[in-house]
Amino acid sequence: MAAHASTRVTRAQRAARLRGVYGIVNESERALEIAKGVLDAGVYIVQYRAKRGVIAQRLEALRALTHRYDALLIVNDDARAATDFACDGVHLGPGDPGFADPAALRAWLGELLIGLSCGTVEEARLADAAGVDYLGVGSVYRTGSKSDAGDPIGIEGLTRVASATSLPVAAIGGIGVANLRQIRRSGVAMAAVISAIAGDDPYRAARELVAGWNA
Repeated sequence: MAAHASTRVTRAQRAARLRGVYGIVNESERALEIAKGVLDAGVYIVQYRAKRGVIAQRLEALRALTHRYDALLIVNDDARAATDFACDGVHLGPGDPGFADPAALRAWLGELLIGLSCGTVEEARLADAAGVDYLGVGSVYRTGSKSDAGDPIGIEGLTRVASATSLPVAAIGGIGVANLRQIRRSGVAMAAVISAIAGDDPYRAARELVAGWNA
């Protein structure tokens, strides 16, 4: 079942694909190159992260690209863009429109996925009953990719937060090949990566991550 094939695709069908390496692509001239590299490597979740605002032409191209790979496309911060560009969902953090009222957001987005960022057990428990589909938990390790990531919670913190929710968890923050095994052993559903796939060879980097996750 294609994750994107039509508006008849259900939330449950999309949510069933929330596993494995989760590639986050920052808005840049290289966004399509990085996305294609990770998709070629077997990553089937791509998030478009445009902190200064969505570039329509870029998001349209990413939507067409992820269609070809039968992959999920999530938009960071912007629920309106997720609907306007027929994406598979949105990921929100504190301060983003809709984050504080996921029930209203769910009523609006219908069958699209909703992911929320959290870093504590209390936040995870609140989100568990809020009608969202997955949580982004971290920062697990220190990272330079997110200026607002806060202090790292480590594997122990990740495990505590993930244990407090029945939702799939995407670990995030400082994740790469060297520590992927620890992330996998924590029992989370996904490992989200940003800088790990943004180097000179996104395909090779993503292939190593996929192989490490599957191992």
